[in-house]
Amino acid sequence: MNAVVGGAAVGPAVGSVGGPMVGPVGGPTGGPASVLAYSGPPPWRWSDLATSWTAEPLVLVLSVLLAVWYLAAVRRVNRAVGERAVGERAVGDRAAAGSGGGRRAAGQGGGRWQPARTAAFLGGLLLWVWCTCSGLGVYDRILFTDRAVQVVLLLMVVPLLLALGAPVSLLVETAPAARRERVLRALRSRPSKVLMFPAVSTALLMAPPWLLYFTPWYEWSVSSGIGNVVLHLVLVLLGLAYFWPRLQLDPVGHEYPHLVGLFITFAEVIFDAGLGIVLIYGGHLVAEHYYLALGRPWGPSPAQDQSWGGNAFWVLGDLVGLPFLAALVRRMVVQGREETEAVDAELDARFAAAAARARAVGGPEEEETGMRPWWLDDPNLKHRYGA
Repeated sequence: MNAVVGGAAVGPAVGSVGGPMVGPVGGPTGGPASVLAYSGPPPWRWSDLATSWTAEPLVLVLSVLLAVWYLAAVRRVNRAVGERAVGERAVGDRAAAGSGGGRRAAGQGGGRWQPARTAAFLGGLLLWVWCTCSGLGVYDRILFTDRAVQVVLLLMVVPLLLALGAPVSLLVETAPAARRERVLRALRSRPSKVLMFPAVSTALLMAPPWLLYFTPWYEWSVSSGIGNVVLHLVLVLLGLAYFWPRLQLDPVGHEYPHLVGLFITFAEVIFDAGLGIVLIYGGHLVAEHYYLALGRPWGPSPAQDQSWGGNAFWVLGDLVGLPFLAALVRRMVVQGREETEAVDAELDARFAAAAARARAVGGPEEEETGMRPWWLDDPNLKHRYGA
C-alpha cells in the first residue's frame, strides 16, 4: 500500500540547475534532469484509488465528529421512542378494552430513526474522506481529470448523501426546547428564505464549477495546500445549500413544489454539458503554467488531460443527477401518501365525533359522506342510480 503523508508534493518542479525543468508537453523530456525535476507521486494506476492514501486532517476530524454526533443523536431518538412506547403500552393496559389508547407505539411524537437515513449520512462522510484521502486525493493536484472527478463528487454526491440523512431534523429532534426554537426561528428568518429560494440555491450549485475553472480559484486550489482544503470544504457546503431545500427532508424556510426541483435538475444537466464542452473544445488550458511547471514525465499532456477531465465532468455530472431524481420522485410519492393519510385521518375523526354526538342525543348516526360516490349526491345524476 502506498502512503503519501500530508498530500502529494506538488509545485513548480525544480531541477539541479535551480529553475523549472519542463519537457515537451505530453511525454518525458528524454533527459535525466527532467525526471529529477518532477517531485510528485508515481505514474497513476487504477489500483491507486484503493492502495494510495494521503491525509487531510481537517476533513478527517470533521467527518469523525459528525459521525459521532449523528450516531449519538440517533441513539437518543430511538431510546426516547422506546421509552414512550413502553409508557403508552402501560396506559393502554390500564385503559378500557378497545379504547385504543395503547395502540400507537411510535406515532406522531416521532418514530424510530430510519436506518436508511443513517446509512446515507455515514456514506456521505465516508465518500468525503475517500475523495480527499484516497488515490483521488493523492493525484487531485497532479491530474486535471482527477480534480474534475473530485469536484463532481464533492459538489453533487457527498452533499446529496448528507442531505438524505436529514441531519437538521435530527438536531431539532434531540435539541432542548429552547435550542429547538432558536433553530426553527433561524430557518424561518428572511436570510434563510432567501438562501433557500430556488434561483439562489440553484446558482450555488451551477456557478461554482464555472467560477472554479475560469477564475484564479482553480490555480490557487492546486498550488496551495490551504486552497486545496478550502475547495474540499466549500464544494460540500455549496452542494448542501442546494440539496437541503430541494429534498425538503429537513425543515426549510419555505417549501416549494417538488416539480421545481425536477425542472432545476434538467437545467443543471444543460449547464454541466455546457461546461464540459467548453473544457473539451474551448481551446483554453486551465492552469496551464502550473501543469507545465510540474514537469510530469508520465501520463497525458495538459491538453489531453483537460479533454479527459471535461468528458468526465460532463458524463459524471449527468449520471449523478439520476440518484437525486430518484430521491426526489420517492419524496414526492411519500409526501403524497402522508398527505392522503392525514386527510383520511381528519375525516375519520370528524365522522367519529359526529357519530358520538348523535349517540349522545339519541339520534340516528349519519352516514359517512366521505364514503359515498359524489355522483349519488349530484342533483343531475342521482336519479339515474336510484339515489
